[in-house]
Amino acid sequence: MFAVTRLRVIETDAAGFAAAVGVLLAALAARPGFRDGELGRCTDDPGLWALVTRWDDVGAYRRALSATEVKLAGAPVWVYAVDEPGVYVPEEETPEG
Repeated sequence: MFAVTRLRVIETDAAGFAAAVGVLLAALAARPGFRDGELGRCTDDPGLWALVTRWDDVGAYRRALSATEVKLAGAPVWVYAVDEPGVYVPEEETPEG
């Protein structure tokens, strides 16, 4: 499964934000079930970013987010999060797929 978190970041915060995401990705990488993750910036709207992470399953993702070290590393990042659903299962893995 993969998670997409879109984030709205003002330009003056961009450098610090990107550094904070690096810390968060390191904390996530230490959690069981983490496959990989990356940060990207929208080409049409430079204030919009996306953090994409891939996991073995939803349980691994949820357990990772519950870990204290992930909560601490994520706090400076998630303040920028757009409030919307963001966890997806690839089409070939859905019950209907």
